[in-house]
Amino acid sequence: MSPVNNPGLTYNDKVVRQFAIATVVWGVIGMLVGVIAAAQLAWPDLTYGVSWLSYGRLRPLHTNGVIFAFAGSGLIGTSLYVVQRTSQARLFGGDGLGAFVFWGWTLALVAAVITLPLGLNSSKEYAELEWPIDILITVVWVAYAVAFFGTIARRAMSHIYVANWFYGSFIIAIALLHIGNNVELPVGWFKSYSAYAGVQDAMVQWWYGHNAVGFLLTAGFLGMMYYFIPKAAERPIYSYRLSIVHFWALIFTYMWAGPHHLHYTALPDWVQSVGMVFSVILLAPSWGGMINGIMTLSGAWHKLRTDPIIRFLIVSLSFYGMSTFEGSLLSVKTMNALSHYTDWTVGHVHAGALGWVGFITMGSLYWLIPRLYGRTSMYSTRAIELHFWISTIGIVLYIASMWIAGVMQGLMWRAVNDDGTLTYAFVESVKATFPFYVVRLAGGVLYLGGMLVMLWNTVKTVNAGRAPVVRVPPMVAPA
Repeated sequence: MSPVNNPGLTYNDKVVRQFAIATVVWGVIGMLVGVIAAAQLAWPDLTYGVSWLSYGRLRPLHTNGVIFAFAGSGLIGTSLYVVQRTSQARLFGGDGLGAFVFWGWTLALVAAVITLPLGLNSSKEYAELEWPIDILITVVWVAYAVAFFGTIARRAMSHIYVANWFYGSFIIAIALLHIGNNVELPVGWFKSYSAYAGVQDAMVQWWYGHNAVGFLLTAGFLGMMYYFIPKAAERPIYSYRLSIVHFWALIFTYMWAGPHHLHYTALPDWVQSVGMVFSVILLAPSWGGMINGIMTLSGAWHKLRTDPIIRFLIVSLSFYGMSTFEGSLLSVKTMNALSHYTDWTVGHVHAGALGWVGFITMGSLYWLIPRLYGRTSMYSTRAIELHFWISTIGIVLYIASMWIAGVMQGLMWRAVNDDGTLTYAFVESVKATFPFYVVRLAGGVLYLGGMLVMLWNTVKTVNAGRAPVVRVPPMVAPA
């Protein structure tokens, strides 16, 4: 073993700063579009028939905006920060590769913002972007993978910290899913047809769709959790052994859960049952990870009273546990018979998206952004407090209204008269849902308001700080 001490070697935090700011900006944009779409469900004539503002075009813009622009940028940025610190190595590929990843990703997102409102859409949920943008995303993703895994390869120790296992699995799985689901035949610059047909297309789509949730919106953010919760709490992870068990159990189980989206369809019954069984099994590793994160605060629970960043992080884990329990519950066929196609599913998705993904990202960025700009804290702690409370109230309004609306819809659709005819016409369930759509909108407005507070706080923090030069610490290189 030989000591390495190169005072000229520094971390590449420029790309991390770029992704951190982009995450906040895209969060505001994606959630603003979501609020507009929610308002359209309550008042369908809101946009007066303007085609590029129609619900059918704004909805994929919203989902792509929050999943890939907001969440994706947050994952890429934090992973490039974490992998350098835990490997004690500068980002592989130099500044050029990092810049290519950021600007290439941004170009793909801007292309989505332009094409989706124009109706250029492949009609695959969460994979609506047309083939030229898919190719660009593939190239950028390969560059990102090279930067991430190249940094791990040049690490200063043999050990790979568990957060990098989760980040790495997310990178590999998303590449596999993206390529597999987007095999298509181009018939024009922005028109293509899937290479799959019928039931096969549906199966591949939900293998992709559910595992985009499983690996981008779960595994990736668990990598974030395993680094930023110990950092914010200033405590070691509760059980490192449990984190490794959590990792292997989760990534094995998640890949098989997709068919539960296709209960009571033409998909073979045995495939539906496989999806259901693995979805129920999935509860065990999910809750193991949740408990591991929450118990990291052992000996530091007092920080919940004074540190709003800790509140964001811990409450996010509570929503993670709740939404994974709900997901396993709704995958059971008898429960799914009631919930399928209702707003209960919308409530479930947003419990995970707003509560788990949103809060873990916000808490991590509130810890990270000031350190990227030479400060010990954000510009305003009170603004973080305000953000936490209005967003929490917004989530509760959102998911509670959708849960109630969903159960009501399921019961109304199943109700039959003594002669076997339906008790309610479908339009009656739509009318009955109206007040819950208004409450959902109010919750979304509050959550968007929290993002605007975060944007203001971020701008103030950046203007008050300066980008420090962070040197790689002296280390011991492996033989």
